[in-house]
Amino acid sequence: MTTEKTVLRSPLGILATATATHGTGRSDDHADHADTTDIPLPRLPGFVESAFSPLAYEVSRQCLTERPGDGARTAVALATLMGDTTTADLASRRMVSGRVHNPLLFMQATANAVLGCTSQEFGITGQMFSLSTLDDPVAELLAMADLLLEDPELDRVLVLGAELGGGERLAAAYRELAADSGRPVPDLPATAGLAAAVLLGRPGGEAPVSVRSAEAYDADDTGAAGHPGSIQGLFDLAAAHRRLLRDGGSHLLVTEPQSPAFMLTAGTEAGNETENHAHQ
Repeated sequence: MTTEKTVLRSPLGILATATATHGTGRSDDHADHADTTDIPLPRLPGFVESAFSPLAYEVSRQCLTERPGDGARTAVALATLMGDTTTADLASRRMVSGRVHNPLLFMQATANAVLGCTSQEFGITGQMFSLSTLDDPVAELLAMADLLLEDPELDRVLVLGAELGGGERLAAAYRELAADSGRPVPDLPATAGLAAAVLLGRPGGEAPVSVRSAEAYDADDTGAAGHPGSIQGLFDLAAAHRRLLRDGGSHLLVTEPQSPAFMLTAGTEAGNETENHAHQ
């Protein structure tokens, strides 16, 4: 079966990508995950107990440090289905047990908290958004970046996703969400965390890899659907970006069955695509 879904109205340039995992059990002994080996949890002042904000900040930092730019012309969008579940669960347990509430937990409970920290560190004053979606986060984030870059006052959009493992309450929530779709429940360890970021701009000389919507692809060749809100597609995008920087060529990215597909293109091919689009 052929699927045709268009998300992007114009190509985007990929300026940088970054991924980080903690507590997943991945190591250098697992060749399939050589680019996503677990790291020690980065320290982030003002954030405690949870891996959510430190990992989200770490991948943002890597992208923004690798490709510095004007913070006033940079926007940020974070996708996370469940948010910082570790903080939410800890705050609930403290409340039920009658313990004094920790004000740091209140501050960091919202996903926007780490975006504020990032904006302060890197001088970002563009728009900031948090998305919670059952749909493919890659498609949602790329579509958001495409829309934001229509604004002539913006040059770059940092998109990122973050996901945590959790306890029985989180598993029950996922079972409820997956009940009608047949999707699996995540099998991350309770203390695990994942984050991935992509710094996007308009295609051109500063972006050696471009991404555009693929007009059609064979949905029968795609793998099984992931759990609701999975950010694995962002890891796949980052891996494809690294591979294209090294080897050149192009890559068809299909993150989930029936989801929109994207074509990543490197080098002179990306430049030719941009020129062709400009003449259309």
